[in-house]
Amino acid sequence: MRVLLTGGAGYIGSHTAVVLAERGHEVVIVDDYSNAHPEAVRRVAEIVGKAVPMVEADLANQKAAAQAFTDAAAALGGELDAVIHFAGLKAVGESVAQPTRYYRTNINSTLNVLDQMRAHSINRLVFSSSATVYGDPETNPIAETQQVGVGLTNPYGWSKAMNEQIIRDAAVVQKGFRAVLLRYFNPVGAHESGRIGEDPSGIPNNLMPFVAQVAVGKREQLSVFGSSYPTPDGTGVRDYIHVMDLAEGHAAALEAAGEGVAEYNLGSGKGSSVLEVVAAFEQASGRPVPYQIVDARPGDVAECVADPRKANAELNWQTTRSLADACADSWRWQSQNPNGYAKDGEVTA
Repeated sequence: MRVLLTGGAGYIGSHTAVVLAERGHEVVIVDDYSNAHPEAVRRVAEIVGKAVPMVEADLANQKAAAQAFTDAAAALGGELDAVIHFAGLKAVGESVAQPTRYYRTNINSTLNVLDQMRAHSINRLVFSSSATVYGDPETNPIAETQQVGVGLTNPYGWSKAMNEQIIRDAAVVQKGFRAVLLRYFNPVGAHESGRIGEDPSGIPNNLMPFVAQVAVGKREQLSVFGSSYPTPDGTGVRDYIHVMDLAEGHAAALEAAGEGVAEYNLGSGKGSSVLEVVAAFEQASGRPVPYQIVDARPGDVAECVADPRKANAELNWQTTRSLADACADSWRWQSQNPNGYAKDGEVTA
């Protein structure tokens, strides 16, 4: 298939581009590089052994989105068959501080993508959703049958839940439309080559890249947000999924998509606490990771673990990599690229 990856230069998008290319799909990336680097796309091409065309555009802008779809199709020499929609802002804490920015960017980009899919008669969509749509979950592990959009704790989660509903409504009026909503848990790790990985701009919002930057000496210590949750060691518990497992889940969803809209959790089904992740990373890197306990963050929940059985059965997909594998791959990426994708002379925050 000819596949457009919106936000494809980002962390999950770049790894998915590798998997799709290795499976024989033709890939084109559209990204505005607001939280990504063109070097990631060059390295994807290096890994897969062929050029990966890219178009720079802000998909939250209606005119830019229209031009981007035209340019993307031209880059692949024919109309597109599918879209995997990663583009959007993604930090829970930042969304609490900047709610209107998150709603404007995340919802407008999805509206524009859906309009362009209809204009170009593209009927296959995989959407990058999130486990945050479950809010503070009723039970753990979380199955897709749990309510979505009830009691959500942050604008990021609300924007994802709203986008899921927008996609469901759009599917009703576009004949033959096939959409898969993938609810991620916590992506970690990097490509085993160490050539691509997570490269946050400024201070990392996610645990693993912050731990990696402490281990490599870029940051002094980790702040552990909260130690009195009802969990075994008092720190937050999350389901950490290796980014390559996650990327393979996108390929499986793309290939298996049936008519209508389906939703799947992508996670390992196993929860790990913040302190367990710290210990695993120290083991993988052979470096200490100093930390301090600080107040819990607004919008965080105590525990969030996937029930991935629906994806296992219907997508013929399951995770094959462990937290230890993710830590080892993250350390390889971070130690070989201490400043991420920055080239000589560039300065990172």
